[in-house]
Amino acid sequence: MAPLLSLLLLLSFSLSISGNKFTVGDEKGWNPGVNYTTWVNKHKPFYLGDWLVFYYQSGMADVVQVDETSYEKCDASNPIRNYSKGRSYAFELNETKHYYFICSYGYCYQGMKVAINVQKLPPPSPPPSHPSAAPFSLLYSSSFSAAVAGLFSAVAAAGILLLR
Repeated sequence: MAPLLSLLLLLSFSLSISGNKFTVGDEKGWNPGVNYTTWVNKHKPFYLGDWLVFYYQSGMADVVQVDETSYEKCDASNPIRNYSKGRSYAFELNETKHYYFICSYGYCYQGMKVAINVQKLPPPSPPPSHPSAAPFSLLYSSSFSAAVAGLFSAVAAAGILLLR
């Protein structure tokens, strides 16, 4: 029982530290004509360790990370990061801060820009008041009791055979 409990705790811990993956613009992707403010409001809050995935048409768009002033002006002349290769770009939100992304192909003026506020992960919920009660409830189930009884019978029979 202890190895199983350890495995479950490890699995829940690893799931809690891996972030969520968000496709920017959902099924519409990183394209003109998408209301990214609405998209952010639909998916927020964003947490440390989450991922943004931008899908776009190669040669038709790019993903440029900029500061707030450049975001407001749609100015890509001093990018923090600029990505235009391929058809997608995955970006990990690895700091608690505001992130700003624009398209430098002129679509920013049509709203092809997104601002993300990243927060720390909320603290985990408190454990149940009686954490040891759940495993013991298994002991009282009829199927578990029957399985244990069968196991003891088999062990006893093997022991009797070994003693002869």
